[in-house]
Formats: sequence, C-alpha cells, structure tokens
Amino acid sequence: MNTKLEQWMNWVLYDQLVAGAINAPKHILGNHEYGKGQVITAFKPHAKEVKVESPTGKNAHVMEKIGNDGVFGLYLPKQVFKDTKYRYATTYEDGTTVISADPYSFSSVITDFDKYCFSEGNHFDIYEKLGAHPMKIDGVSGTYFAVWAPHAKRVSVVGDFNMWDGKLHQMQILDACGIYELFIPDVKPGDLYKFEIMTRFDELIMKADPYGNACQFRPETASVVADLNSYKWKDEKWLEDRKKKDRESLERSPMAIYEMHLGSWKKKYEDDDNGYYGYRELAPMVAEYVKDMGYTHIELMGIAEYPYDGSWGYQVTGYYAPTSRYGSPADFMYFVDTMHKNGIQVILDWVPAHFPRDAHGLARFDGMPLYEHPDPRKGEHPDWGTYIFDYGYNQVQNFLIANALFWVEKYHIDGLRVDAVASMLYLDYGKQDGQWVANKYGSNENLEAIELLQKLNHIMDERNPGAYIIAEESTAWPNVTSYDGNGLGFSFKWNMGWMNDFLEYMKADPYFRSFNHGQLTFSLMYAYSEHFILVISHDEVVHLKKSMLLKMPGDTWQQYANLKTAYGFMYGHPGKKLLFMGQEFGQEREWSEARSLDWFCLEDENHKKLQQYVKDLNAIYNKYSALYYNDYDIMGFEWINCDDASESVVSFIRRGKTAKDQLLFICNFTPVEHDGFKVGVPCLGKYTEILNSDDEKYGGTGKVNKMVEAQSGECDGRDQHITIDLPPLSALCFKYDYKENK
Repeated sequence: MNTKLEQWMNWVLYDQLVAGAINAPKHILGNHEYGKGQVITAFKPHAKEVKVESPTGKNAHVMEKIGNDGVFGLYLPKQVFKDTKYRYATTYEDGTTVISADPYSFSSVITDFDKYCFSEGNHFDIYEKLGAHPMKIDGVSGTYFAVWAPHAKRVSVVGDFNMWDGKLHQMQILDACGIYELFIPDVKPGDLYKFEIMTRFDELIMKADPYGNACQFRPETASVVADLNSYKWKDEKWLEDRKKKDRESLERSPMAIYEMHLGSWKKKYEDDDNGYYGYRELAPMVAEYVKDMGYTHIELMGIAEYPYDGSWGYQVTGYYAPTSRYGSPADFMYFVDTMHKNGIQVILDWVPAHFPRDAHGLARFDGMPLYEHPDPRKGEHPDWGTYIFDYGYNQVQNFLIANALFWVEKYHIDGLRVDAVASMLYLDYGKQDGQWVANKYGSNENLEAIELLQKLNHIMDERNPGAYIIAEESTAWPNVTSYDGNGLGFSFKWNMGWMNDFLEYMKADPYFRSFNHGQLTFSLMYAYSEHFILVISHDEVVHLKKSMLLKMPGDTWQQYANLKTAYGFMYGHPGKKLLFMGQEFGQEREWSEARSLDWFCLEDENHKKLQQYVKDLNAIYNKYSALYYNDYDIMGFEWINCDDASESVVSFIRRGKTAKDQLLFICNFTPVEHDGFKVGVPCLGKYTEILNSDDEKYGGTGKVNKMVEAQSGECDGRDQHITIDLPPLSALCFKYDYKENK
C-alpha cells in the first residue's frame, strides 16, 4: 500500500465503515486534501478494480485496495481532481463495469440555519430539506436524502439501486442536530428506498421515510422517490383569488361540503380489493357530479398514506405522501387542479392526533421513542392501540406544522379538517385512572397540544390567507374558533352536539318527538359560540348505526319524508353544511370502504327524487345569501315559533345581505297534515314558496302552496301571519322581501 495512504487512513473509522456502523463516513470516504496532494477513498465491496477518472472518462487512475474488505484508495501528490469533478469506474467480479459519481464528495444541502430553525421548531419548509429530493448538484443528477434520527448509531439509504445493502450508502450525520444526509448520484424518481437504522442497541431496523413524498402500493411499505416539481399547475388564478380572502369573507361564503372516500365513491372492479379508479380517472367524474349537485367543496378522507384499508386513512404512516392506492403525487395534483378548474374547493382530513405502531412507520423510529412521547401515559392511546405525538418536542411540532402547510402549499389544498382534536386537548382522553398524568397545574389539559394548535392556526393564517383549518372537536372546549383568551384559532368547528341531538330526535318515532323537542331546538342556544359546520359524516353511517334513510322511523314513504324534512331543517339551520357521500340519494346499506356506493339505487324513483331534492337544496343554498351570509351573526336567524312541542312544528326566519330575499322555514316533524295552518311572519307582503319537500317531484303528496299573501292578525307573537297548507313530515321554505309595516 502507498505509504501516504497508510499514514492518512484512520483505522478506527475503517473498522466502523466495513462493519456498517459509521455515522460520519465522509471523514474517511470521498475527496480529501492531504498535504499538497489529495486522497480519494471509496468503499466498493465485491469490486475487482476501481478507477478514478474525470467526468469525461479521461485521466484515469487505478485505485489501490486497502485491506480485504472492499475499501479502495488513491493518493495523488498534487491536486488532480477538484471537489466533485471525478467519477468511479468500478469493475465487479462478473466483469460488469459501473460508472458513477462519488456520493461522498458532495457538500451538504442543509445549512446551519436549517439546523437551527429545525431545532427551534420553526423550519416550516423543512419538507424541502428532509426526505428524498431529486436534484442536480455540480452537473450530476441524483437524489438527496436526509432524515432525522438522533438516537441512531448509523443510518443508511437502502433501495433497489444498491441491492438493499445497508453498508453501501451509509449516511453522514450533521453534528448534534441528529440529521443524516447523503446525495446519491443516478437515483431517480420511481426508485424504491428505505432507511436502514442501526439503533443504540445494535439492532437493524428498516423504516419508510417520514418525509417521503410517495409510497409503494400496500401491502408493500417502501418509500418511492418522487419529483413534486414536475407537475405544471393551471390554477394560478384560483390561488391568487384565494389569497384575497380573509376569515370574514370565508365565514360569509356558502359552504356545502360533500365528504368523500375516493376508493369507495366508485370502484372500477367491485370484486377486487385493489380495483380502484385512479386520481386522474376520478377527477372528471367527481368534478362533474359534485358540480351538478351544487356542492361547493369536497372533503377527502384518508389521502395521506396508510397501510390498513379499514382505518379509512386515520392511521397514517406517510404524512407527506398521497396514498398510492389511486396513483402518483402528480396524479393527485391533477385531481386537485381539476377540482379548482371546476370551482370546487378541496378539504383534506389531517390526522395529528395519533399514529400507528406499524414497524415501517414513525413508531420507535430510531429504536427509541422519537415522534411519540416516551412516557406511555402521555404517548399512547390504550383504546386505539396507537401512539400519541410528543407535541412538546420542537422537531415533532415542526414535523406536524410543516406537514399541514405542505398540503396547502405543495398540493394547493384549500382547507384541512383536523381529526380527533378532543383526543389531543385532554390528557385523560379515553384513559382510566393511572393511564394518564396531569399537567404542571394538576389538570387534564394538554398544554403542549394547545400550543401546537394555536401556533399552527396563526402560521396558516400568515402564510396562506384564504386557506382554513376545521376542528373536529367533540366537547365544549371554549374558543375553538377564536384567538380570544386561550382560543385555539381554528376557522371552523364541526357541530357534533347538534349532530348527536338532531339524529337522536330524527330516529325517534314521531309520536315521541313531542317529549324530545329540546333535542331539536337546543342547538340555537349555542349556535353562535363557535363558527360551526353542521355535519352528518361518515361516522354516522357505519358500525351498525344504519344508513341515514334506515335511521328514519315509519314505512318507506315516511322514511323518505322524514329524511327530506331533516335535510330541509339542516339547510335552514345556521352553520355551514356537510353531508357524506351516498346520503344525497338515500343509500340503504351502511357505507363500507370495500365497495362502491350503491349507485344502482338510482334506478328506483324514490332514491332519484331524493337526490333531486338535495340538488335543489344546494341550488337554493347557493342562491340565497340568507342561508350562509350571517351564519355567525345573531341577526341572521330568528325563531318564529320553537315552542310547539305538541305538534312538533318549528318555524324560523333567515336573513342575508339585504332586506330582499329573506327566507321563512316551516318544518313539520309528524305525519299529520295541517290545512289552514297559520304562521306568524315578520312583515306584510308576498311569501313565495321556493322549496317544499312534499312536492311530487321529490316523491311527496304534492301539497304545495306557491305564493301566499300575509294578512294582519296576531299569530306567534307577530302582528301579521300567512295561512298555508302544511303537509305531513315536510320542510317548506318561502322567500320574502322585508319591509316596515305601515
């Protein structure tokens, strides 16, 4: 061996390298100055000969073997090859020769400022640095890999490009921040990879990339190199217009949300667990249907990658990757782009409340608790069998906040719905005594989670005006949708209280509804305490809860009439609207992620007429500002009569932007018709019926009113009234122009 090489070689690092246990391989591999000359060292197990040559293939130098473990070295008495300007020609024992640049000659892409911001929890573009990023450095094409694994002894990139051998691409640790990085030439989009991690206990574990942008199709679990910059967006005007919106404009806009599970909305092959339509196939079908039905938004369940179909996407392993069940990242971008082209906003369900224990995921990522809290009383959900994020750890907080921003900024998502917020806010959520630990004040609030949610909402407002975040929060936690006091700062909140009370009321036999009238009216006592969205979500039509249609009491006609009345009341009630797919046409079976919606139902006139009714509800909702403009202003709603429990009839008015086109709703929740029914009204004038759920076109008896004139005479505490024929089990809506009585 050349004497200079022998003098230069660090034999301790040599032993660590060949044993696959080195965390700083650039200290021994790559291009190094040595005196006035240079040393270039490579690790090429099974190589017969290795040459160093210029990028053009000239000026080749045969490297010497150092030991018998695949380490090769070259000493040159003067600088011949500068920086990265060389390549290896490696000839293996089978005679093949591979030409490649040296991964260990490239400088880090991650700066000291990146490391500082990440350690402080404030690097909101960290997804641009961690993960796998195809790029060109010094004219060499490849992929830059970086991962945070502070407890690891060694981390390697393994994949189909290196025979999954963890010794070949051992990564360089970047000092005490715990980030490992390596640029690997010639690795390209589509290549599979994982991180092989040697733990403190010398155990080798294989992990998918926490920041990976694509994953293998389940049940395989490798990450896939993806180029998120290859798609050419066409929604520039959409994004520009979105930036002009503030919270008030969002609150005063219509929001009719169609909640969807893409895999089961429609399937290509019903008898195939993998028989999904792709994002690009779904895009025009979804856009056409949603637009035709008059929905303004779609909300997608389960888009971030998840291993188990039955979790519906709520046990995530790939937070930065759209699920491969329906295609590639570029395909999902096309889907979002198509929605925007058709004027449809896209909301994603986002799950920072927990993550599963799957071996390839975040659980015990570097052999020890990292993303999860190390104390099982704070780091585990006993009922769900999942881990809880360590919300107080800066880098974990950064992972989550950056992830929320990632979907909005890289995929142009308009809003996020945060799943299971209550489980984040309460330390004792779903736990028995002894399974949780109090905060520093001795109470059950999770102070770190509160801080995370407040920080997230502030940053989203600052960076992405016009985007919004919705809380699924099932308790009476105060100020969820405000920054007042200890407010969380969400844009909207699901109204779970209304949903539970209302569905219980609607499931009751009409005979008993008079005894439960408060379940119908109580929601108005707190309707303005938050910026609510009224929801009838997927959770209400699974697990033996029955479909919406079959929740309704009575014979077939009454079930349909009840459901139409329920939807009419829901659309008249203050708050934005959400219905889960299939509810719009009265699917009879409970929803299952394993099959398509029962579109064959639409061959039946009852289902088809219910679908038309929901379509017309959406049309009226979008047309009349009274149904959305003052959702969060007390002047937008007023009871006419909410006390008629014996007849189970309610009436109320909704007010919009102006005195014109205000709306009067009358809902009859019993199968009793009332001819000559008097309703107090706010003013004299004409009242034109614009919706009647009993219309024949909706499958009703045809008892409609068209236009009626208000008459003087006291009723419901008013000085004037209208007289109508009120059909059984019905929702009626009249428009009128308010004017002062003379």
